[in-house]
Amino acid sequence: MGVRALSIKAFLTALLFTAIAVIGADAEQRPTEAAPENAAPAEPAEYRVGDYRSPSPLTLRGATVTSSAEAMALWKANGALFIDVMPRPRKPDNLPPETLWHIPEHLNIPGSAWLPNTGNGVLAPAAAAYFEEQLQRLTAGNRMAPLLFYCLKNCWMSWNAAKRAIALGYISVYWFPDGADGWKEAGGTLTPGEPAQPAP
Repeated sequence: MGVRALSIKAFLTALLFTAIAVIGADAEQRPTEAAPENAAPAEPAEYRVGDYRSPSPLTLRGATVTSSAEAMALWKANGALFIDVMPRPRKPDNLPPETLWHIPEHLNIPGSAWLPNTGNGVLAPAAAAYFEEQLQRLTAGNRMAPLLFYCLKNCWMSWNAAKRAIALGYISVYWFPDGADGWKEAGGTLTPGEPAQPAP
């Protein structure tokens, strides 16, 4: 190979490396796209504490994540115990003492067991005992009984409750992240519900 050929080859090689370097520098300087505000967060290792009405993960280790259609199929087949963990409404703090306050009607999926205030990240001893005892009662002590937990869309409380049931040894746990909102949007009906007694 002649000197001229070697020079041309060296020039082309240098040009190629220069182009690669320019492309790499441009990529480094290009701002990364921010994740959408409503993007699902990664699954945490611990229970969610606070800010419960916000986007929840797409997964829950040890549970089956269930769509509205799948939840309806389970309900129609009587294939799982549906457990609503929405909290009970609290009397507004700014109401005058003499005001008569009526607790708003609570609607949930027909046939659900409503275990209010059991989806918080940290449970008081009475609430933790209530949750465990109610699951024991509903399943007749059968840790293999299918349990489906829900609240509302973008609500961590059902995620927490399902995770808590898994920690108690239940091995057939479903998590329905769209909850009563997704059920209604899919054409399902909601009926008035009362807390399982004795509620804490």
